[in-house]
Amino acid sequence: MITEYAAAQWDLELDDLFLTIGHRLGRVELRRRMRDYVRGLLAPVARKNSWQLAEQAGHPTPDGLQHLLAGSKWEPDDIRDDLQEYVAGKLGEAGGVLIIDDTGFIKKGTTSAGVQRQYSGTAGRTENCQIGVFAAYASGRGRALVDRELYLPKSWTEDRERCRAARVPDEREFATKGELARHMVLRAVASPLPVAWVTADSACGQDNRFRRLLEQSGVGYVLAVPKSQFSVGCSRIEGLFAQAPDEAWEKISCGDGAKGPRVYHWAAVRLPAVAEFDYQGEVPHRMRWALARRSISKPDEIAYYLAYTPLQVTVQELVRVAGARWAIEECFQAAKNECGLDQYEVRRYTGWYRHITLAMLAHAFLAATAHQPWEKGAEQVRHPGPSSSQWRRFGDSWQLVVPGPRT
Repeated sequence: MITEYAAAQWDLELDDLFLTIGHRLGRVELRRRMRDYVRGLLAPVARKNSWQLAEQAGHPTPDGLQHLLAGSKWEPDDIRDDLQEYVAGKLGEAGGVLIIDDTGFIKKGTTSAGVQRQYSGTAGRTENCQIGVFAAYASGRGRALVDRELYLPKSWTEDRERCRAARVPDEREFATKGELARHMVLRAVASPLPVAWVTADSACGQDNRFRRLLEQSGVGYVLAVPKSQFSVGCSRIEGLFAQAPDEAWEKISCGDGAKGPRVYHWAAVRLPAVAEFDYQGEVPHRMRWALARRSISKPDEIAYYLAYTPLQVTVQELVRVAGARWAIEECFQAAKNECGLDQYEVRRYTGWYRHITLAMLAHAFLAATAHQPWEKGAEQVRHPGPSSSQWRRFGDSWQLVVPGPRT
Protein backbone atom coordinates (compact mmCIF):
# COMPACT_ATOMS: atom_id res chain seq x y z
CA MET A 1 0.00 0.00 0.00
CA ILE A 2 1.31 3.48 -0.87
CA THR A 3 1.58 5.69 2.20
CA GLU A 4 0.58 9.34 2.26
CA TYR A 5 4.23 10.29 2.71
CA ALA A 6 5.32 8.15 -0.25
CA ALA A 7 2.62 9.71 -2.45
CA ALA A 8 3.77 13.19 -1.45
CA GLN A 9 7.40 12.35 -2.25
CA TRP A 10 6.31 10.93 -5.60
CA ASP A 11 4.56 14.22 -6.44
CA LEU A 12 7.62 16.24 -5.40
CA GLU A 13 9.87 14.10 -7.61
CA LEU A 14 7.51 14.56 -10.54
CA ASP A 15 7.35 18.33 -9.99
CA ASP A 16 11.15 18.45 -10.04
CA LEU A 17 11.12 16.63 -13.38
CA PHE A 18 8.61 19.09 -14.82
CA LEU A 19 10.77 21.99 -13.66
CA THR A 20 13.76 20.41 -15.43
CA ILE A 21 12.04 20.22 -18.80
CA GLY A 22 9.53 23.07 -18.49
CA HIS A 23 11.81 25.61 -20.14
CA ARG A 24 11.53 23.61 -23.38
CA LEU A 25 7.91 24.77 -23.68
CA GLY A 26 7.84 28.55 -23.76
CA ARG A 27 4.18 29.19 -22.95
CA VAL A 28 2.56 28.52 -19.58
CA GLU A 29 -0.43 26.78 -21.22
CA LEU A 30 1.87 24.33 -23.01
CA ARG A 31 3.74 23.52 -19.80
CA ARG A 32 0.45 22.82 -18.05
CA ARG A 33 -0.76 20.61 -20.88
CA MET A 34 2.52 18.72 -20.89
CA ARG A 35 2.21 18.15 -17.13
CA ASP A 36 -1.37 16.93 -17.56
CA TYR A 37 -0.37 14.65 -20.42
CA VAL A 38 2.51 13.02 -18.53
CA ARG A 39 0.46 12.70 -15.35
CA GLY A 40 -2.27 11.04 -17.39
CA LEU A 41 0.25 8.58 -18.86
CA LEU A 42 1.25 7.70 -15.29
CA ALA A 43 -2.32 7.41 -14.05
CA PRO A 44 -4.39 4.18 -13.97
CA VAL A 45 -6.32 5.13 -17.12
CA ALA A 46 -7.74 2.21 -19.09
CA ARG A 47 -6.86 3.52 -22.54
CA LYS A 48 -4.35 6.35 -22.71
CA ASN A 49 -5.68 8.23 -25.72
CA SER A 50 -6.29 11.96 -25.77
CA TRP A 51 -9.97 11.65 -24.76
CA GLN A 52 -9.29 9.60 -21.64
CA LEU A 53 -6.19 11.59 -20.72
CA ALA A 54 -8.24 14.80 -21.01
CA GLU A 55 -10.95 13.30 -18.78
CA GLN A 56 -8.29 12.28 -16.25
CA ALA A 57 -6.95 15.86 -16.22
CA GLY A 58 -10.43 17.39 -15.91
CA HIS A 59 -10.42 18.97 -19.36
CA PRO A 60 -13.86 19.34 -21.01
CA THR A 61 -12.46 18.25 -24.41
CA PRO A 62 -9.21 16.69 -25.67
CA ASP A 63 -8.45 19.70 -27.89
CA GLY A 64 -5.67 21.07 -25.68
CA LEU A 65 -3.82 17.77 -25.42
CA GLN A 66 -4.25 17.11 -29.13
CA HIS A 67 -2.80 20.56 -29.84
CA LEU A 68 0.17 19.70 -27.60
CA LEU A 69 1.02 16.81 -29.93
CA ALA A 70 -0.01 18.25 -33.27
CA GLY A 71 0.02 22.03 -33.44
CA SER A 72 2.14 23.55 -30.69
CA LYS A 73 5.77 24.68 -31.02
CA TRP A 74 8.27 22.56 -29.10
CA GLU A 75 11.01 20.15 -30.06
CA PRO A 76 10.73 16.55 -28.82
CA ASP A 77 14.49 16.15 -29.36
CA ASP A 78 15.07 18.79 -26.66
CA ILE A 79 12.95 16.75 -24.23
CA ARG A 80 14.92 13.64 -25.26
CA ASP A 81 18.16 15.40 -24.36
CA ASP A 82 16.74 16.35 -20.96
CA LEU A 83 15.50 12.79 -20.52
CA GLN A 84 19.01 11.42 -21.10
CA GLU A 85 20.44 13.83 -18.54
CA TYR A 86 17.70 12.83 -16.06
CA VAL A 87 18.38 9.11 -16.55
CA ALA A 88 22.12 9.71 -16.22
CA GLY A 89 21.57 11.39 -12.86
CA LYS A 90 19.13 8.82 -11.54
CA LEU A 91 20.35 5.54 -13.03
CA GLY A 92 23.83 6.24 -14.35
CA GLU A 93 26.69 3.94 -13.32
CA ALA A 94 30.22 3.39 -14.59
CA GLY A 95 29.34 0.00 -16.12
CA GLY A 96 26.15 1.19 -17.79
CA VAL A 97 24.90 -0.62 -20.91
CA LEU A 98 23.20 0.96 -23.92
CA ILE A 99 20.80 -1.49 -25.60
CA ILE A 100 19.49 -1.14 -29.15
CA ASP A 101 16.32 -2.85 -30.43
CA ASP A 102 13.16 -2.10 -32.36
CA THR A 103 9.50 -2.66 -31.62
CA GLY A 104 6.34 -2.60 -33.71
CA PHE A 105 3.15 -0.56 -33.36
CA ILE A 106 0.25 -2.22 -35.17
CA LYS A 107 -1.88 0.32 -37.04
CA LYS A 108 -4.82 0.44 -39.42
CA GLY A 109 -4.86 2.33 -42.68
CA THR A 110 -2.05 3.78 -44.76
CA THR A 111 -1.72 7.41 -43.60
CA SER A 112 0.19 7.11 -40.30
CA ALA A 113 3.83 8.10 -40.87
CA GLY A 114 5.96 5.08 -41.75
CA VAL A 115 3.15 2.55 -41.70
CA GLN A 116 3.18 -0.36 -44.14
CA ARG A 117 2.96 -4.14 -44.10
CA GLN A 118 6.30 -5.17 -42.63
CA TYR A 119 7.70 -7.71 -40.24
CA SER A 120 7.18 -6.88 -36.59
CA GLY A 121 9.23 -8.78 -34.05
CA THR A 122 6.67 -7.69 -31.45
CA ALA A 123 3.88 -9.51 -33.27
CA GLY A 124 6.20 -12.22 -34.64
CA ARG A 125 4.76 -11.85 -38.13
CA THR A 126 4.18 -9.40 -40.97
CA GLU A 127 1.60 -6.79 -40.00
CA ASN A 128 0.41 -3.36 -41.03
CA CYS A 129 2.50 -1.41 -38.55
CA GLN A 130 5.02 1.28 -37.71
CA ILE A 131 8.48 0.31 -36.52
CA GLY A 132 10.36 2.32 -33.92
CA VAL A 133 14.08 1.82 -33.26
CA PHE A 134 14.90 2.47 -29.59
CA ALA A 135 17.82 2.76 -27.23
CA ALA A 136 17.56 1.84 -23.55
CA TYR A 137 20.04 2.47 -20.76
CA ALA A 138 20.54 -0.20 -18.09
CA SER A 139 22.60 -0.30 -14.90
CA GLY A 140 22.40 -1.88 -11.48
CA ARG A 141 20.11 1.00 -10.47
CA GLY A 142 17.44 0.40 -13.12
CA ARG A 143 16.68 0.69 -16.82
CA ALA A 144 14.83 3.18 -19.05
CA LEU A 145 14.29 4.06 -22.70
CA VAL A 146 16.50 7.01 -23.67
CA ASP A 147 16.17 7.48 -27.45
CA ARG A 148 13.91 6.63 -30.39
CA GLU A 149 13.67 6.93 -34.14
CA LEU A 150 10.76 6.17 -36.46
CA TYR A 151 11.77 3.85 -39.31
CA LEU A 152 10.52 5.12 -42.68
CA PRO A 153 10.46 2.43 -45.40
CA LYS A 154 11.38 3.31 -48.98
CA SER A 155 7.69 3.19 -49.90
CA TRP A 156 7.50 6.40 -47.86
CA THR A 157 10.77 8.19 -48.56
CA GLU A 158 10.37 7.69 -52.31
CA ASP A 159 6.88 9.28 -52.21
CA ARG A 160 7.47 12.86 -51.11
CA GLU A 161 3.82 13.86 -51.48
CA ARG A 162 2.83 11.11 -49.05
CA CYS A 163 5.57 12.30 -46.71
CA ARG A 164 4.39 15.90 -46.83
CA ALA A 165 0.83 14.81 -46.03
CA ALA A 166 2.15 13.13 -42.88
CA ARG A 167 4.38 16.15 -42.11
CA VAL A 168 7.60 14.21 -42.62
CA PRO A 169 10.39 16.81 -43.03
CA ASP A 170 11.69 17.15 -46.59
CA GLU A 171 15.25 16.50 -45.37
CA ARG A 172 14.32 13.14 -43.88
CA GLU A 173 15.57 10.52 -46.34
CA PHE A 174 15.65 6.75 -46.22
CA ALA A 175 17.79 5.31 -43.44
CA THR A 176 18.16 1.67 -42.53
CA LYS A 177 17.46 0.56 -38.98
CA GLY A 178 21.21 0.11 -38.58
CA GLU A 179 21.84 3.72 -39.61
CA LEU A 180 19.22 4.92 -37.13
CA ALA A 181 20.91 2.80 -34.45
CA ARG A 182 24.30 4.36 -35.23
CA HIS A 183 22.86 7.87 -34.86
CA MET A 184 21.43 6.96 -31.45
CA VAL A 185 24.72 5.47 -30.28
CA LEU A 186 26.59 8.65 -31.22
CA ARG A 187 24.04 10.77 -29.36
CA ALA A 188 24.25 8.57 -26.28
CA VAL A 189 28.06 8.64 -26.24
CA ALA A 190 27.95 12.44 -26.47
CA SER A 191 25.31 12.70 -23.73
CA PRO A 192 25.83 12.67 -19.93
CA LEU A 193 24.93 8.95 -19.89
CA PRO A 194 27.93 6.92 -18.64
CA VAL A 195 27.95 4.30 -21.42
CA ALA A 196 30.60 1.61 -21.00
CA TRP A 197 28.96 -1.04 -23.17
CA VAL A 198 26.58 -1.46 -26.09
CA THR A 199 24.59 -4.61 -26.77
CA ALA A 200 22.12 -5.37 -29.54
CA ASP A 201 20.60 -8.20 -31.56
CA SER A 202 22.15 -9.81 -34.62
CA ALA A 203 20.72 -7.22 -37.01
CA CYS A 204 23.21 -4.73 -35.55
CA GLY A 205 25.82 -7.30 -34.55
CA GLN A 206 26.44 -8.53 -38.09
CA ASP A 207 26.75 -4.94 -39.36
CA ASN A 208 30.47 -4.27 -39.71
CA ARG A 209 29.88 -0.51 -39.82
CA PHE A 210 28.03 -0.63 -36.50
CA ARG A 211 30.88 -2.54 -34.83
CA ARG A 212 33.52 -0.23 -36.28
CA LEU A 213 31.63 2.84 -35.01
CA LEU A 214 31.74 1.46 -31.47
CA GLU A 215 35.43 0.59 -31.77
CA GLN A 216 36.26 4.06 -33.04
CA SER A 217 34.23 5.56 -30.17
CA GLY A 218 36.12 3.49 -27.60
CA VAL A 219 32.95 1.79 -26.35
CA GLY A 220 32.92 -1.90 -25.46
CA TYR A 221 30.30 -4.17 -26.98
CA VAL A 222 28.75 -7.62 -26.75
CA LEU A 223 26.65 -8.02 -29.90
CA ALA A 224 24.60 -11.00 -31.00
CA VAL A 225 25.54 -12.38 -34.42
CA PRO A 226 24.04 -15.14 -36.62
CA LYS A 227 25.63 -18.58 -36.61
CA SER A 228 26.94 -17.90 -40.13
CA GLN A 229 29.01 -14.91 -38.92
CA PHE A 230 32.63 -15.04 -40.11
CA SER A 231 35.06 -15.62 -37.27
CA VAL A 232 38.85 -15.77 -37.06
CA GLY A 233 40.02 -19.37 -37.21
CA CYS A 234 36.79 -20.64 -38.79
CA SER A 235 34.59 -19.53 -41.67
CA ARG A 236 31.47 -19.58 -39.45
CA ILE A 237 31.24 -18.79 -35.76
CA GLU A 238 29.19 -21.94 -35.14
CA GLY A 239 32.16 -23.95 -36.42
CA LEU A 240 34.49 -22.19 -34.00
CA PHE A 241 32.41 -23.27 -31.00
CA ALA A 242 31.91 -26.76 -32.40
CA GLN A 243 35.66 -27.15 -31.72
CA ALA A 244 35.35 -26.00 -28.09
CA PRO A 245 36.23 -28.67 -25.49
CA ASP A 246 33.51 -29.68 -23.04
CA GLU A 247 35.43 -28.01 -20.23
CA ALA A 248 35.16 -24.63 -21.98
CA TRP A 249 31.43 -24.48 -21.27
CA GLU A 250 30.57 -22.90 -17.92
CA LYS A 251 27.20 -22.75 -16.23
CA ILE A 252 26.61 -19.04 -15.58
CA SER A 253 23.59 -16.90 -14.71
CA CYS A 254 23.20 -13.81 -16.87
CA GLY A 255 20.84 -12.19 -14.39
CA ASP A 256 17.45 -12.74 -12.85
CA GLY A 257 14.34 -13.19 -14.97
CA ALA A 258 10.67 -13.50 -14.04
CA LYS A 259 11.26 -17.09 -12.91
CA GLY A 260 14.61 -16.61 -11.19
CA PRO A 261 18.22 -16.71 -12.46
CA ARG A 262 18.63 -17.12 -16.23
CA VAL A 263 21.23 -19.88 -16.29
CA TYR A 264 22.88 -21.14 -19.48
CA HIS A 265 26.07 -22.83 -20.53
CA TRP A 266 28.49 -20.19 -21.81
CA ALA A 267 31.79 -20.49 -23.67
CA ALA A 268 34.11 -17.56 -24.39
CA VAL A 269 37.33 -17.48 -26.40
CA ARG A 270 39.75 -14.60 -26.97
CA LEU A 271 40.32 -13.74 -30.62
CA PRO A 272 43.46 -12.27 -32.21
CA ALA A 273 43.84 -8.51 -32.00
CA VAL A 274 43.31 -6.08 -34.89
CA ALA A 275 46.24 -3.67 -34.84
CA GLU A 276 44.28 -0.70 -36.19
CA PHE A 277 41.74 -0.68 -33.34
CA ASP A 278 43.16 -2.77 -30.51
CA TYR A 279 46.59 -1.20 -30.01
CA GLN A 280 47.81 2.21 -28.87
CA GLY A 281 51.22 2.32 -30.51
CA GLU A 282 52.64 -1.10 -29.73
CA VAL A 283 50.68 -1.53 -26.51
CA PRO A 284 47.38 -3.49 -26.61
CA HIS A 285 44.45 -1.72 -24.96
CA ARG A 286 41.44 -3.75 -26.15
CA MET A 287 40.56 -7.42 -26.56
CA ARG A 288 38.24 -9.28 -28.91
CA TRP A 289 36.11 -12.25 -27.95
CA ALA A 290 33.67 -14.72 -29.41
CA LEU A 291 30.96 -15.84 -27.01
CA ALA A 292 28.31 -18.56 -27.16
CA ARG A 293 25.22 -19.20 -25.03
CA ARG A 294 23.85 -22.75 -24.99
CA SER A 295 20.51 -23.81 -23.52
CA ILE A 296 20.91 -26.33 -20.70
CA SER A 297 17.67 -28.17 -21.46
CA LYS A 298 18.00 -27.86 -25.28
CA PRO A 299 21.75 -27.98 -26.07
CA ASP A 300 21.14 -27.60 -29.81
CA GLU A 301 19.89 -24.05 -29.14
CA ILE A 302 23.02 -21.88 -29.24
CA ALA A 303 23.27 -18.09 -29.60
CA TYR A 304 26.51 -16.38 -30.65
CA TYR A 305 28.16 -13.04 -29.88
CA LEU A 306 31.17 -10.94 -30.83
CA ALA A 307 32.69 -8.76 -28.12
CA TYR A 308 35.15 -5.87 -27.94
CA THR A 309 36.32 -5.19 -24.41
CA PRO A 310 38.85 -3.60 -22.05
CA LEU A 311 41.90 -5.74 -21.29
CA GLN A 312 40.89 -6.83 -17.79
CA VAL A 313 37.35 -7.96 -18.57
CA THR A 314 36.09 -11.27 -17.16
CA VAL A 315 33.82 -13.82 -18.78
CA GLN A 316 31.24 -13.05 -16.09
CA GLU A 317 31.22 -9.41 -17.20
CA LEU A 318 30.70 -10.44 -20.84
CA VAL A 319 27.78 -12.60 -19.76
CA ARG A 320 26.32 -9.74 -17.70
CA VAL A 321 26.38 -7.41 -20.70
CA ALA A 322 24.91 -10.05 -23.03
CA GLY A 323 22.15 -10.68 -20.49
CA ALA A 324 21.39 -6.95 -20.24
CA ARG A 325 19.73 -7.16 -23.66
CA TRP A 326 16.57 -8.47 -22.00
CA ALA A 327 16.21 -5.14 -20.21
CA ILE A 328 14.94 -3.34 -23.30
CA GLU A 329 12.18 -5.92 -23.76
CA GLU A 330 11.14 -5.25 -20.18
CA CYS A 331 11.24 -1.51 -20.92
CA PHE A 332 8.96 -1.98 -23.93
CA GLN A 333 6.52 -4.04 -21.91
CA ALA A 334 6.44 -1.62 -18.99
CA ALA A 335 6.24 1.50 -21.17
CA LYS A 336 3.38 0.03 -23.20
CA ASN A 337 1.46 -1.42 -20.26
CA GLU A 338 2.00 1.40 -17.78
CA CYS A 339 2.73 4.55 -19.78
CA GLY A 340 0.75 4.18 -23.01
CA LEU A 341 3.77 3.99 -25.31
CA ASP A 342 1.68 2.24 -27.99
CA GLN A 343 -1.69 3.84 -27.26
CA TYR A 344 -1.37 6.94 -29.40
CA GLU A 345 -3.80 8.09 -32.08
CA VAL A 346 -1.52 10.52 -33.90
CA ARG A 347 -0.80 9.98 -37.58
CA ARG A 348 1.75 12.65 -38.32
CA TYR A 349 5.50 12.31 -38.00
CA THR A 350 5.97 14.99 -35.34
CA GLY A 351 3.02 13.72 -33.30
CA TRP A 352 4.64 10.27 -33.13
CA TYR A 353 7.90 11.69 -31.79
CA ARG A 354 6.09 13.88 -29.26
CA HIS A 355 3.89 11.14 -27.82
CA ILE A 356 6.68 8.56 -27.77
CA THR A 357 9.09 10.98 -26.07
CA LEU A 358 6.59 11.92 -23.36
CA ALA A 359 5.73 8.25 -22.78
CA MET A 360 9.47 7.53 -22.45
CA LEU A 361 9.72 10.39 -19.97
CA ALA A 362 6.90 8.91 -17.90
CA HIS A 363 8.53 5.48 -17.98
CA ALA A 364 11.92 6.92 -16.98
CA PHE A 365 10.28 8.61 -14.01
CA LEU A 366 8.83 5.28 -12.88
CA ALA A 367 12.23 3.61 -13.31
CA ALA A 368 14.01 6.36 -11.39
CA THR A 369 11.60 6.16 -8.46
CA ALA A 370 11.35 2.37 -8.27
CA HIS A 371 14.49 1.96 -6.09
CA GLN A 372 14.70 -1.70 -6.91
CA PRO A 373 17.82 -3.35 -8.36
CA TRP A 374 17.15 -5.21 -11.59
CA GLU A 375 20.35 -7.12 -12.07
CA LYS A 376 22.10 -9.37 -9.56
CA GLY A 377 25.01 -9.83 -11.93
CA ALA A 378 26.42 -12.93 -13.50
CA GLU A 379 27.30 -15.68 -11.04
CA GLN A 380 29.66 -18.45 -11.99
CA VAL A 381 28.36 -21.88 -10.99
CA ARG A 382 31.45 -23.97 -11.74
CA HIS A 383 35.01 -23.47 -12.97
CA PRO A 384 36.12 -24.85 -16.34
CA GLY A 385 38.64 -27.65 -16.66
CA PRO A 386 41.77 -27.86 -18.80
CA SER A 387 41.82 -26.87 -22.47
CA SER A 388 42.33 -28.83 -25.68
CA SER A 389 42.59 -28.42 -29.50
CA GLN A 390 42.92 -24.83 -30.85
CA TRP A 391 41.50 -23.51 -27.59
CA ARG A 392 44.18 -22.79 -24.98
CA ARG A 393 43.90 -21.70 -21.37
CA PHE A 394 45.10 -18.10 -20.93
CA GLY A 395 44.96 -17.12 -17.26
CA ASP A 396 41.33 -17.38 -16.25
CA SER A 397 39.97 -17.42 -19.82
CA TRP A 398 40.34 -19.23 -23.15
CA GLN A 399 42.24 -17.99 -26.18
CA LEU A 400 42.10 -19.08 -29.80
CA VAL A 401 45.59 -20.03 -31.01
CA VAL A 402 46.07 -18.42 -34.43
CA PRO A 403 48.72 -15.96 -35.65
CA GLY A 404 48.12 -12.32 -34.67
CA PRO A 405 47.77 -9.45 -34.50
CA ARG A 406 46.01 -8.98 -37.84
CA THR A 407 46.25 -5.79 -39.82
